[in-house]
Amino acid sequence: MLRPVVVGLDGSRESLTAADWAAREALRRGLPLRLVHAADAPAAGGSDLPELSAPRHWARRILRDAMDQINERYPRLYLSAEQIARPAAEALVSAGGAGELLVLGSRAFSGFGGFLAGSVALQTVTRVERPVVLVRADQTVEDEHTPDPEGRPSADTPYRAVVVGVDAVRPAEQVLAFAFESAALRSTPLRAVYAWRLPMVRAVAEAGAHQTEEAAARRALTAALAPWREKFPTVEVVEQAEEGHPAQRLLSAAQDAGLLAVGRPIRPARLGAHTGPVAHAVMHHVRCPVAIVPHE
Repeated sequence: MLRPVVVGLDGSRESLTAADWAAREALRRGLPLRLVHAADAPAAGGSDLPELSAPRHWARRILRDAMDQINERYPRLYLSAEQIARPAAEALVSAGGAGELLVLGSRAFSGFGGFLAGSVALQTVTRVERPVVLVRADQTVEDEHTPDPEGRPSADTPYRAVVVGVDAVRPAEQVLAFAFESAALRSTPLRAVYAWRLPMVRAVAEAGAHQTEEAAARRALTAALAPWREKFPTVEVVEQAEEGHPAQRLLSAAQDAGLLAVGRPIRPARLGAHTGPVAHAVMHHVRCPVAIVPHE
């Protein structure tokens, strides 16, 4: 049974933009799209008060309007919708866990061009054990593609590159699998970024330590990517082993990207859920869609 691409809807502009991106991703993957709207369960015994029926009517309208919009734009897409009577984060974690990936909308920080992930989005990202893609409110079809020869936005040009953050010392298979597949589906290059840092004590004590560490970092990145190059021979891979902080290097590499994929380590429940410093940074400052991929 095919896992659907799942998108969370709340009626906002950013969630509708996310639904539009999710529809295109579902078509790229040959998967159905499932629209989900969460609403708290009604009180036991129900109620005949009209003011309590209004939220339920609004929820149905959110789903109906989104379905009409997506059906009109993507008539070949198999589409379903569901209202889940549970708190939003719980509903999205459950629905996202049963999907291939979960897509959520996110507002842009004023003046910074990144993401403002609300409490529901953050709770969801840290708990879903499937990839979660955050899509900002002003994302368009043209933003996925390179500009035309005159520098104008276009939906008919090649896709922008996919960027992935790589820990070459402990490569995460789930993250690399998602990134290579995403690049293959788009027939676009994959830019693999590994940020390394030279301990200050070595820089001071050893002549040539920088060149030695840089060469080792490049070899480690090549080795980490080698099996995935074999699995995806059609994907052009650009390796970037650069000294610096991982978040800063990814922010720079993703400036003209169409999608950025980063990992989120799955921690034991007793340690609590978190996104990790790199994922947290790119969630808040990268303009393109960001895929947070959980991994062991």
